[in-house]
Amino acid sequence: MHRRVAIGAIAGAAALVVTAAAAPASAAPTPSPGRHAIANSAPKWLSQAKSLGATPSNDRITFGLLLNMRNSDDAVATLQRVSDPDSRDYGKWLSDGEFRSRFGPKASDVAEVQNWLKANGFRVEKTLPSGMYVEASGTTAQIDKVFGTTVNEYSYQSKTVHANAGALSFPGGTTDSVVASVAGVLGIDQGAQLHRPADVEPGPATGFRPGQPCSAYFGQNAAKDQPAFQGKTQSYDVCGYGPQQLQTAYGESSLLRSGVDGRGVTVAITDAYASPTMAADAQQYNRVHHQPAFRPGQYREVKPAANGYDQLDQCDPQGWYGEESLDVEAVHAMAPGANIVYVGATDCNAGLDTAWAETIDYHRADVVSNSWGNDNDDINVIGADTVKFYSQFSLEAALTGITVNFSSGDAGDQTAGGTDLAGKTVDFPADLPYVTGVGGTSIGIGKNGERQFEYGWQGAYSALDGKGGWADPVYASGGGGGTSFIFPQPFYQKGKVAAADSKYFGGQAMRTVPDIAMVGDPNTGFQVGQTQVFPEGTHWDQYRIGGTSLSSPLLAGVIAVASQNAHHKLGFVNPFYYKLLSSSALDDIKAPAKPVTQVRTDFINTFDASGGLQFRLETIDTQASTIHSRKGYDTETGTGTPNGAPFFKALKH
Repeated sequence: MHRRVAIGAIAGAAALVVTAAAAPASAAPTPSPGRHAIANSAPKWLSQAKSLGATPSNDRITFGLLLNMRNSDDAVATLQRVSDPDSRDYGKWLSDGEFRSRFGPKASDVAEVQNWLKANGFRVEKTLPSGMYVEASGTTAQIDKVFGTTVNEYSYQSKTVHANAGALSFPGGTTDSVVASVAGVLGIDQGAQLHRPADVEPGPATGFRPGQPCSAYFGQNAAKDQPAFQGKTQSYDVCGYGPQQLQTAYGESSLLRSGVDGRGVTVAITDAYASPTMAADAQQYNRVHHQPAFRPGQYREVKPAANGYDQLDQCDPQGWYGEESLDVEAVHAMAPGANIVYVGATDCNAGLDTAWAETIDYHRADVVSNSWGNDNDDINVIGADTVKFYSQFSLEAALTGITVNFSSGDAGDQTAGGTDLAGKTVDFPADLPYVTGVGGTSIGIGKNGERQFEYGWQGAYSALDGKGGWADPVYASGGGGGTSFIFPQPFYQKGKVAAADSKYFGGQAMRTVPDIAMVGDPNTGFQVGQTQVFPEGTHWDQYRIGGTSLSSPLLAGVIAVASQNAHHKLGFVNPFYYKLLSSSALDDIKAPAKPVTQVRTDFINTFDASGGLQFRLETIDTQASTIHSRKGYDTETGTGTPNGAPFFKALKH
């Protein structure tokens, strides 16, 4: 499970100051005489959209101005020093105040931008502490007049969005300092559904349970009533691993018994919306799985007021409840002593962007797990300003010692298992240079919690062929990986990633993902407990789930435990992962020598056998796509997976 977010095509800046890469060059807009052009601000996707006419002039639109960081080159150089495990400055993360004084915009520039907004009739809604983002609102008519544009409604990718019909510009008389301070305008070109009046969230989702029969551990329940594969009887897939199984498989059990359980570390989870039953669901999950209950104050939520949510029709809030349940319970499974703060956004689009940035700018946690993203890194779709927004705030996180994980996606290399090579891409924001892109694996855990195997997660399904056997496998899903179009190769990947990967598209070496991996295959997935609506009533129950949405929070929990064990926060961990490449600290994932398969059972009605059963044969780590596991770094599982005691020992630096 990896929530797809329509991160809008936002008005673009000409260059990305926090990376070495530049956005594609385009001709500067030609504003009316006396106006100041905002470069790359005309949406590049309008030719693929249908205009629905002008946005009503009295509609209120929330937008934001991104302000440039200062001394961005020095910021990157500083990060390289403080995150290099071999540097004498390693671990000297900046305080929030130090970051703001060295790299944030000047207070006078922030004040001038705020005053400019107010002078032009806009309402300043919020300013983040660093000063890098000022959110404002105004009517469509005000935006049209001030930015010299026309805001229209469009039908784009089956969504109704509003966007500026042409380039944006500042009016004549705008001071040079305001023009120079503003790095981009976000939210006028939304690339997402128009914000509607706030609504109350819906109740729990329709119930789902794992199909029966299934296994308590890998290989436990032989599928004797199903066809053999290559002359061998298969086993039914697991019903979902529980916390103790994953703790043992990833070598945490002895640390947890000794009290090293993430205590003193705070993990933030960002998602959209907020499940109304989350706290009670998590405590019930802890009771059922004999895990420590949350202590008073150990779990808390930062979320809008009850009527503060929007875009419900577009964003599927109940699906996000499942995401939240997975994230919270997975973090607690691996770090039962860590504090967890759940940050719920108003919606799954611009609201989620802002909630994520606020989590960093307010320094709400030591580790931030994000199980969502875009299914491409095309800057013409995402927008240069969105890329710059995420680049600046992720660099702030890295410099101030916050570990940021992003799920790498659940569609492999986006080629549909090698059948659409032109579609090859990676997910954004997982390919940001200053975050950890977390890939997925398939794991076999035995009766006593031992790790029988771990392979890259690229799964294919074979249906029953009606002739007493299995049909040819068809690619289904897998952990995201590959080569970025946007970002050049970061310092920590140099000399570690083969040119065949970093230069896959030719030209200069580029950023590759993932950086590291953990279990993600839904067929070797995790049991999640959640209140759901069943025919017999609404109540708590469990289901199995996976995806890199599982991998990211599991790793966040592992990092919390490793931080407590090391007696300091680990901060930006990527350079450490690449330093440990091919060492005993990381399990270097290899492709299986021969097919590894299992039978999956699904309830057709999603909750019981009364509607019939579906059986499929999963092939684990199919080799059909363009990403594969091999010795050393690869674009399927990155540097590998945490290898228990050696991993925790190595990070105790």
